[in-house]
Amino acid sequence: MLAFALALDSALSALTDRFDIFLSHSVRDASLVMGVKRILEEAGKTVYVDWISDPNLDRNAVTGATAERLRHRMRKCDACFYLFSRHSRRSRWMPWELGFFDGHNGNVAILPLIPPTGELDFTGEEYLEIYPKIDFANLSGSPSIFVNQVRRTEMGSYKSYDEWRRGADKLRPTT
Repeated sequence: MLAFALALDSALSALTDRFDIFLSHSVRDASLVMGVKRILEEAGKTVYVDWISDPNLDRNAVTGATAERLRHRMRKCDACFYLFSRHSRRSRWMPWELGFFDGHNGNVAILPLIPPTGELDFTGEEYLEIYPKIDFANLSGSPSIFVNQVRRTEMGSYKSYDEWRRGADKLRPTT
């Protein structure tokens, strides 16, 4: 069933060149990525995931052409959601993707996979504290995406994803 879902997602992605969200993630979180992608799609968003949308990219033979393909795809996405997890710390690509979007259009938000402790630990990656966080709410039977101005897990000023994406205020947490 998973193989069929991946093949279907890959085929559908080939039909579009624009995406609402570039999902920056560690490949070690692949099963979680599929679930997050589904939730975002249920909220009405198109989601780029490299190994689904571009299955021909070979992670074992990365070249400058790989980076150029990702850069092309990032330019065709409205926002970057940085999937923060215990595995994201090991990714060499995620900080590059985050930096690209920060400079490109500023639409960067952290989508945290919160550990059982309930606390986000950005130790060693303190730069992540300068970005807002993604929250989901289930309104009228389907998920809605909100961007929340926070440092860790508390609530702060927030906007719907669409208001945030189009607006000038990127809800960067204040010190």
